[in-house]
Amino acid sequence: MLYALLNKLDQRTAFTRASAHCDIPCKIYDPSHAQIAALTIIRMLDLIEELPTSELSQNQQARFVRLVQQKEEHGSKVKEDIRVIWGDYFKQPQFDTFPEIHTLTHDIMMLASKAKQEIDREAALALLDKVNRFADIFWQSKDVPTYVATCPYPPALPVIYPDLKP
Repeated sequence: MLYALLNKLDQRTAFTRASAHCDIPCKIYDPSHAQIAALTIIRMLDLIEELPTSELSQNQQARFVRLVQQKEEHGSKVKEDIRVIWGDYFKQPQFDTFPEIHTLTHDIMMLASKAKQEIDREAALALLDKVNRFADIFWQSKDVPTYVATCPYPPALPVIYPDLKP
């Protein structure tokens, strides 16, 4: 009932919508979502590459649009996830230990934008490389060892994983 009332009020006064990480120091951060998003960008590019280069059918055009839309969405997800970890988790002690984190974060933002703007697999691979480095630094900052393994799904590329064995 309260939702319905607020919804009707919103329709008349158009409240500004807000969206954010909770900004409560919950200490629950994990770069794996950004890694999966970077892998998804690469996968979408691979699927785009499989489409014919000319005279797409309507179904192929619709598929192309969906693939590009997912590539865009996951590029934004990489940026959001990395920004939140960089802005909310990293503090001066981590900045002192890992002085590259500012430049690395900026590089990720720029590469994610490039991956969104273009059909460029090399840019997407560079993005994954930077996001993996970010993940490695993140886990090092928590004294959690990491290892590299090929992800078990397409595009089957190397990913940094935390070694959570006791």
